[in-house]
Amino acid sequence: MSKIKYFIMDVDGTLTDGKIYMGSDGELCKAFDIKDGCGIHDILLPAGIIPIIITGRTSKILKNRCREIGISQLFQGIRDKKEALDEILRKTGDTYNRVAYIGDDINDLCCMDPIKKADGLIGCPSDAAKQVKDLADFISAKPGGNGAVREFIEWVLDVSL
Repeated sequence: MSKIKYFIMDVDGTLTDGKIYMGSDGELCKAFDIKDGCGIHDILLPAGIIPIIITGRTSKILKNRCREIGISQLFQGIRDKKEALDEILRKTGDTYNRVAYIGDDINDLCCMDPIKKADGLIGCPSDAAKQVKDLADFISAKPGGNGAVREFIEWVLDVSL
């Protein structure tokens, strides 16, 4: 297996518990696990792995969180996650086998499937959809928003470096 270069994450249900708190003016808040943020900022980045978020929703809260933990590649409001992934790889000349991807639901399968077939790494939280769990190389003991991303980061580093 090639060394992992990109660590791609979904947000709702992966970096968060999947609950969306809405007020009359839109999204009010999101809760992020501090261990996930530390894993991204203090483990992934120093290891030379690029954290990337591809998410279907758009959130100013998420933009602020990314700035705080050092994620510079944030793709929000993405309808076709695979198209976004392919564009990232096209620009860099890299391939799916350099990617670790963590997500929780069926809208992540379009990215997970080609990554898995190319011997990249797939992870998910413990409360992910069955179809995602069936495809995953790593299933966290923790649900989304509760350190599942951190567990996957540590596992990826153990198996790919």
